Amino acid sequence: MEILLAAAAALVYGVGDYCGGRASRKIDSLVVTCAGQIFSLMLLGIFLVILGDPAPGMHDWLWGAAGGLGGFVGLTLFYYALAKGSMTVVAPLAAVVSAALPVGTGLFLGDRPSLLAYVGIVIAIVGIALVTGAVGTAQAPTKLAIVGVATLAGCGFGWMFVCLDRTSSDSGMWPLLAARIASISIAATIIAFRGRSRLGQGRIPAIALWAGFFDMGANVLFVFANRHGMLSLVSAITALYPVSTIILALRLDHEKADRSQFVGMACAALALVFVSLGR
Repeated sequence: MEILLAAAAALVYGVGDYCGGRASRKIDSLVVTCAGQIFSLMLLGIFLVILGDPAPGMHDWLWGAAGGLGGFVGLTLFYYALAKGSMTVVAPLAAVVSAALPVGTGLFLGDRPSLLAYVGIVIAIVGIALVTGAVGTAQAPTKLAIVGVATLAGCGFGWMFVCLDRTSSDSGMWPLLAARIASISIAATIIAFRGRSRLGQGRIPAIALWAGFFDMGANVLFVFANRHGMLSLVSAITALYPVSTIILALRLDHEKADRSQFVGMACAALALVFVSLGR
C-alpha cells in the first residue's frame, strides 16, 4: 500500500510542478508559491476535518514548520528553474538530489530494505540520472546557474521529506498545517519587503492555484505513504515525480526528449516494480 501511495504522490507532485513551472513564466515564482500554498490550505482544511485527529505536541509542530521552510525554498527555486530552463532537464535534476538526501537519511537512521528493494532504489536513481542527462546524451540547461538552482531546489524537497518523516505517526496531517503556516509566512514577508513593483505585474493565473492544490495533495499522499513504510523506499519512489512533469512537457509544450531520457522513464517503472516486490 505504501508504494502505491508513494507512486501516486510522485504522479501528483509532477502535475503540480508542471503547473507551477508554467505559471512562473507569467509571474514571479515567489508569488506562484505563495498563492498556490494559500489556496491549498482549503484542501488541507478538508483533510483535517475529515480525519479529526487531535492537535499534536510541539515536537510535531516544529518538525512540520522546518519541513515547510524546505518546501518553500524548494518550490520557489524549482518553479524559477522550470520557467528559465527546460522542464525535461530541470525536473529530474532536482529529483536526483531530493531522492539522495532522504534515502541516505533513512538508511542512516536504521531503514533496512531487502536486497531487491536496494536494487530498486539504485535503478530509480539511475533512471532519474538518465532523464537529467547526467549520463547519456540529453542536453543540459543553457545556463549553468539553472543547474545550481535546480540542485538547491532538490535539497529543499529532500529536507522536507526528512522533516515530515520525523513527525509522530499519530500526528495526522497537522504537521502539514505547520509547514504551510511557516512557508506562507516567509513568502508573505519577502513579498512585502520586496514590494509589488519588483515582483512583476499582472493577475495570478489559475494554473498557479492548481499548482498549490496538487502540491498539497501530493504532500498528503507522501505523509500517508511514509507512515506505513520506510523513508528510504517511499522517498525513492516519490522522487520519480519528473516522469509526469516530462510527459506533460512533451505533450503540451512540445519539448523534446532523447533516447536516454526515455530509457530513464522505463527505469522508473522498473524501479517501482522492484521496490514493490522487495519492500
